[in-house]
Amino acid sequence: MAGRLEGQSALVIGGARGIGEAIAQRFVEEGARVTVADWLEAPGEATAARLGGNFVKVDISQMADAEAAVAKASEATGRLDILVQNAGIYPYTLIEHISPQEWDSVLAVNLKGTFLAARAALVPMKAQRSGRMIFTSSITGPRVTSPGHGHYSASKAGINGFIKAAAIEFANYGITVNGVEPGNILTDGMKAERSADFIAGMEASVPLGRLGTPRDIANAFLFLASDEAAYITGTTIIVDGGQTLPEGPDFRLPG
Repeated sequence: MAGRLEGQSALVIGGARGIGEAIAQRFVEEGARVTVADWLEAPGEATAARLGGNFVKVDISQMADAEAAVAKASEATGRLDILVQNAGIYPYTLIEHISPQEWDSVLAVNLKGTFLAARAALVPMKAQRSGRMIFTSSITGPRVTSPGHGHYSASKAGINGFIKAAAIEFANYGITVNGVEPGNILTDGMKAERSADFIAGMEASVPLGRLGTPRDIANAFLFLASDEAAYITGTTIIVDGGQTLPEGPDFRLPG
């Protein structure tokens, strides 16, 4: 099946590279006109140019920037059919060492940014009485966690709660609100920053025996953006290769 998003206008916030870039790519492959929004100007401009779309620099923790991104995405067609808020930060700091400023900065981008993106996108979507809002959550926070991710975990668990509330409030306007919870995804950043041994250890914890790819996540976003998901709202899809399923490390059967 092709052309599932033919002629639709999509805004991908945090779309310069990694998972966001893969989402934007997948949407374009299915016929969408994509606006890439990101704090990273040079990579964002390059991704937008490669995909034949627009770019806008944003700090998604700021209301004015969220509104500007929505306006840019709506510029050509007067519509915004799909919102993706994928921007997020994830510093590694143990709770006892997290400063109030660092806590605020993580929640400002990850959680407040989700609220601001939704609030801005609601204006055109409410007027046209249709739309898809899709947010990048994580298995970290809602399902599992690890040391050093207290603020990140809190922000992603908060996103899941926000999805449910927004889904109820926006349903009357024909807008669906959903999310995707990625597991460990092998991005270019991970390849550059982590050793082969570290990556192999992560792979060993995944029942399917490999880390996810950005395209694995993008395919879930595509489904939620498409008409195939027209009757799905207020939920998340876990895309983790079964990582959250085992009770312990001894889950593999012989053979």
